[in-house]
Amino acid sequence: TMSAGIGHGGAGRSAYLAYLVPGILLLTIGGTTIGSAISVCNDMTEGIIARFRTMAIHRGSVLIGHVVGSVLQCMLSVVLVGAVGVAIGFRSTGADVAEWLLALGLLTLVSLALTWIAVGMGLSSPNAEAASNNALPLMVLPLISSAFVPVHAMPGWFQPVAQYQPFTPAIETLRGLLLGTPIGHNGWLAVAWCVALAVLGYTWSTSRYNRDTA
Repeated sequence: TMSAGIGHGGAGRSAYLAYLVPGILLLTIGGTTIGSAISVCNDMTEGIIARFRTMAIHRGSVLIGHVVGSVLQCMLSVVLVGAVGVAIGFRSTGADVAEWLLALGLLTLVSLALTWIAVGMGLSSPNAEAASNNALPLMVLPLISSAFVPVHAMPGWFQPVAQYQPFTPAIETLRGLLLGTPIGHNGWLAVAWCVALAVLGYTWSTSRYNRDTA
């Protein structure tokens, strides 16, 4: 039913599955990083940071540890979800080794960027429930992107909402890399979004962390 937006009369199951999986992989990353926001918030509110301050450890190692751990969790989640996709029929057609490596790099970059944003959300939240709620946009934005249907198949008033956000260019780039289709301007847009979000998240997180532990 949802594949009806892809072409005249809809696409077949395999065609829609090929379209769908890249978006699901990005949705998986968004969902996984919510756990980072909750974990960071718990650390800040349950007293463990106060204990760390009495130890001879680098001030930024706490945040860096959260980020590295979250990125690894994101990539593990992507592998598991990707394996399910392959099991139900997804095939990466037309992609060579270089495109596979670029796809892996993009997934890692998206994970890094969203994790830093999630860390900032966790540091700014008074409790775990608030951290979970504050991080919900990381799950909602993929749902209103091109993950499930093409932007051109959406109502005209809604198309800008789906087009001008970080997930749509990232999904279109990943889709192009995995399926061997043209990427166009989405590649540099995806990288620009990731770099901007990573810098914003890092700056926000470190300033908030240093203020809270001063």
